[in-house]
Order: sequence, then structure tokens, then C-alpha cells
Amino acid sequence: MNKDQVKGKAKDIGGKIQEEVGKVVGSNKQQAEGLAKQAEGKLQEKAGDAKEVIKDRGNR
Repeated sequence: MNKDQVKGKAKDIGGKIQEEVGKVVGSNKQQAEGLAKQAEGKLQEKAGDAKEVIKDRGNR
């Protein structure tokens, strides 16, 4: 696991929390920001996955 995977997962989880808080308090802005963080986190996590694949192929 690399730092992009870890940071991406953390952003995804943080975004989910922010989205839920937005729902509870009735803030569409908070919900939208939470969804954006989730998308960013998933992208970063996928970039980390790709780096792992490349690293693994280089070690063959």
C-alpha cells in the first residue's frame, strides 16, 4: 500500500462523513463538498493502485 492509496481512502471516508453531516444539518453545500471529496479520494486511490501495479511489474 502506498501513500496515494492511504490518502485517497482517507479523503473518501472524510467526504462520506461530510456528506452525512450535510444531510443531518440540511446543508446542500456540505453534501456537495463531501461528494466532491469522495470523488477526489477515489481518484487518488486508483492512481495509487496503478502505481502499485507498475511497481509490481517492474519487480519481475
